[in-house]
Amino acid sequence: MHLAYPAVLSALLFCTGLYGVLARRNAILVLMSVELMLNAVNLNLVAFDVWLSRTAEDTLHSGQALALFTIAIAAAEIGIGLAIVLAVYRNRGTSDIDKLRDTAEGHEPDGPDSDTTGRAVPGSRTAGEKAEATA
Repeated sequence: MHLAYPAVLSALLFCTGLYGVLARRNAILVLMSVELMLNAVNLNLVAFDVWLSRTAEDTLHSGQALALFTIAIAAAEIGIGLAIVLAVYRNRGTSDIDKLRDTAEGHEPDGPDSDTTGRAVPGSRTAGEKAEATA
């Protein structure tokens, strides 16, 4: 088999994963896209290892060893990543990356006294007005 076939397949997998990282809002889908990118790298490592072992006399198979190392790192990464996503989901109630970014930057999430644009609904009181009314 020619080296071009796995290289093209690996490039397509990597580009699909990159699109998933850049376009997705759900944190779990972003983690899955990162895994897709790592698998594309593994495919390249094994393909080039086989190609180079045919031309060279050594039988070290360093590409396959690096692929196994990458698989181990990816397993640890997905385990820790899912634990973080579950902890954030329990605390914030969402795994949407855009909403998490807004709350991290100091923007207040939409409350019951605001509409979809973040403005106060007419007739509702702010916290300061409620404190003045009770005093």
